[in-house]
Amino acid sequence: MTSTPVTTETSTDDPYLWLEDVTGDEALSWVRERNGESLGALADGKRFTALRDGLRAVLDSDDRIAYTRRRGDLLYNFWQDAEHARGLWRRTTLDSYRTGDPDWELLLDVDALAAEEEENWVWAGAAARWPDYTRALVQLSRGGADATVVREFDLTTKRFLTADDGGFALPEAKSRISWIDDDTVFVGTDLGPGSLTTSGYPRVMRRWTRGTEVTDAPVVFEADETDVSAFAGHDHTVGFERDIVGRSPDFHTAEEFVLRPDGGRVLVDVPPDADTEIERAWLLVRTRSAWTVTGTEYPAGTLLAFGIEDYLTGGREHTVLFEPTASRSLSGWAWTQHHLILTLLEDVATRLEVLTPPSGPEHATPGEWSRRELPAADDFSVVGVMGVDPDQSDEVFLDTDGFTRPSTFVRTEIGDTAAQDAPLETLRSAPAFFDAAGITVRQFFATSDDGTEVPYFVVGKERSTPGPVLMTGYGGFEISRTPAYSGVMGRGWIETSPEQGWDGGTYVVANIRGGGEYGPEWHTSALREHRHRAYEDFAAVARDLVDREITTPGQLAIHGGSNGGLLMGVMITRYPELFGAVVVMVPLLDMRRFHLLLAGASWMAEYGDPDDPDDWAFISQYSPYQKLDKDSSYPAILVTTSTRDDRVHPGHARKFVARLREYGHPVEYYENVEGGHGGAADNAQRAFQWALVLEFCRRQVG
Repeated sequence: MTSTPVTTETSTDDPYLWLEDVTGDEALSWVRERNGESLGALADGKRFTALRDGLRAVLDSDDRIAYTRRRGDLLYNFWQDAEHARGLWRRTTLDSYRTGDPDWELLLDVDALAAEEEENWVWAGAAARWPDYTRALVQLSRGGADATVVREFDLTTKRFLTADDGGFALPEAKSRISWIDDDTVFVGTDLGPGSLTTSGYPRVMRRWTRGTEVTDAPVVFEADETDVSAFAGHDHTVGFERDIVGRSPDFHTAEEFVLRPDGGRVLVDVPPDADTEIERAWLLVRTRSAWTVTGTEYPAGTLLAFGIEDYLTGGREHTVLFEPTASRSLSGWAWTQHHLILTLLEDVATRLEVLTPPSGPEHATPGEWSRRELPAADDFSVVGVMGVDPDQSDEVFLDTDGFTRPSTFVRTEIGDTAAQDAPLETLRSAPAFFDAAGITVRQFFATSDDGTEVPYFVVGKERSTPGPVLMTGYGGFEISRTPAYSGVMGRGWIETSPEQGWDGGTYVVANIRGGGEYGPEWHTSALREHRHRAYEDFAAVARDLVDREITTPGQLAIHGGSNGGLLMGVMITRYPELFGAVVVMVPLLDMRRFHLLLAGASWMAEYGDPDDPDDWAFISQYSPYQKLDKDSSYPAILVTTSTRDDRVHPGHARKFVARLREYGHPVEYYENVEGGHGGAADNAQRAFQWALVLEFCRRQVG
C-alpha cells in the first residue's frame, strides 16, 4: 500500500497534520488502535450481533425490489446479496420481469472478477452504447473510491475487450467518458500535469477515436485550472444530433456551449447558476436566482422553455412551465417521447405533473403547454421517476414509498390525456422490514432564530412521556431530505425488539435550510456567510422536539454524513447541551484546510475560501476542528469514516478525534478500510457500520 502525501500548501501549526497521510504507516497504526478500542466497546456480545444480523437480513433480502433501467428492448439491473457481495450485473425482458421470477441473463459477476484479478472491485456503473446497446463502458472502483478504472465491455460475448480488440480503457482516475458513436468517445482523465483542476477533476476534454492513444486525441474544450471541472457530451437523438461542451467554474455554476459542425461553438447564454437541459427542439432553464427575460423578472426556482435554435440566435420567446410558491418547489423533471414529467415538492411531499408541448418535443412551437397531475403519490410520500427512455416511448417507471410504506415499483405509459394513460401496473412491491403497527408519521414546524419556519418529520409511536429520538439532517448543496422507507432504520431503531432489550425509538428528519426542499432560495439562504442559518435551524428542531415533550436533551441522538457530518460537528461544538449523543460520519470538520484536501476545492462556492480573510472570518465561527474546547462538556460522540474516501478526506475525522482525545473528551472511532464516501463497499460492511451507529445511540440515549 503506497503512502498518500500530506498537503502542505498553507502553513499550519496543526500537530495532527500527519493523520492526513491517508495510508502512511503511522496514521494507519493510529487507526487500527482506535478501531480496536471502539469495536471492543461497541461490537461485543449477542445484542450487537443480533442487531447486525437483522440489518444484514434487510440489506440482503431476496424480496427486495430489483430496480431496472431500460436500454433498448431489455431491462438492466445491478444486484447485491449475501452470496454476491460485490454484485451481479444482469438483464431481462419486461415480460419476464412481470412474472415475478425473471429469467436473468448474467452479464458480469463482480465477485468472480475481483477474485480472478485479485482486486477489491466495487461496481461504479456502466454506460451502454446507443442505439444497439452491444457495448458498454464499465467503471470499477477499488474499495469504493470515486476514482474508477474504465473498461469497455462487449454485451454480446459478455467479456471485456482487450487492447488487441481496440477496446477503450482508462487507468484509475476521476474520469469523464461518454459515447459519441461506435468508435468515438468524449474523454477527460488524468494525463499528468495540467490535465486536472485543483479540485482533482478533468480540466481537458478530448474526442478519442478507437485504436488511438488518448494522449493523441484532439482537444475539444479546456477549462481553467481553478474551475471544478470540464465536461462534454453527445446528444444522439435522431434529427437533433449535437455536441455540448463546457465547464463548471464552481460547484453551483456552469458555462455551456453547443459545438457547430464547422468547429465553432455557441454559448448557451443563460445565468451561470441556472440548471439547463436541451431536449430535441427545446431548451429548459430552471433559475437559481432572479432572472429577467423580455422585461419580466422570474424568481429563483422558475422553469422556462425556449426553442433552442431560436435562443442560440438571440430569440427569447418562452413559456413558463413552473413558478414556485411559498410551499411548492420544483424537484426535477424527466422527458418521455412526447411529454415532460415534473416532480414537485409540496411541503416536502411529492406531486407529479405531466406537461405536453403544443406540437411535441420535436417542434419548438410557441404557446401554452397542456398540464395535468399524474396521481402516483399521497401524503408524506415520495415518488421517483425512473428508467425513462425518451428515444423509445412514453413508458415511465415509478418508485413510490414513505416512512412506513415499503416501496412499490410501478409502470405506466403516458397518453395525451389522463384517460389515455395506461393503468398503473405494479411490477414489484417490497416487503415490510419492520412492524409499523402503531407507528405514525407527523410533520411539525420549528421556528428558527430569524423566525423562519423549518419543517421536520417525526416517525414513531406517539408516547405519553418523552422517549429516545434519533434525528438526522443535511442542509447543503440543495439536496432535499424527503420521506423514504428505511428497513435499516425501521428495524434497528423504530421497531421494538425485546430480544435485544430495545423498546423502540422515534426517528426525526429535519428539513433545514441549505437543502432544496423549498427550491433554490432554501439553499442559497444558507450559503457561505449565511451558513449559520442551517445550524440554527437544526438546533431549533431539537428544541422544538423537547418543547413538544417528544424527547429530552439526554434522550436525543443525532447523526449525519459528509456535509451532514459537518452539521454534526457544529452541533457538538456550538450546541452540546441539546444532545445526548452525536454520530459524525465521513465528515468535513477542518474548515481551515478543507479546500486543500482531495475534492475540497470544489466546495468553496458552498462554504467560502478559507484563504480569503473575509471568508475565514465567518468560516472560523463554526469550523468544528478549530472550535473544540478542552474545558467544554460534550455529548457522547462516535466518528466514522473510510480510508478509501477520496472525496472527503479521512483526515477530517482522524484529526477531530485526536484533538478530542488530547483534550480528554471520550470519543469512539471507526474507520472502514473500504467503502469510499459511502463508508461501506458491500452489504456486510453496511450492516456492520449501521449496527455500530445504532448500538452506540441505543446505549447513550435509550
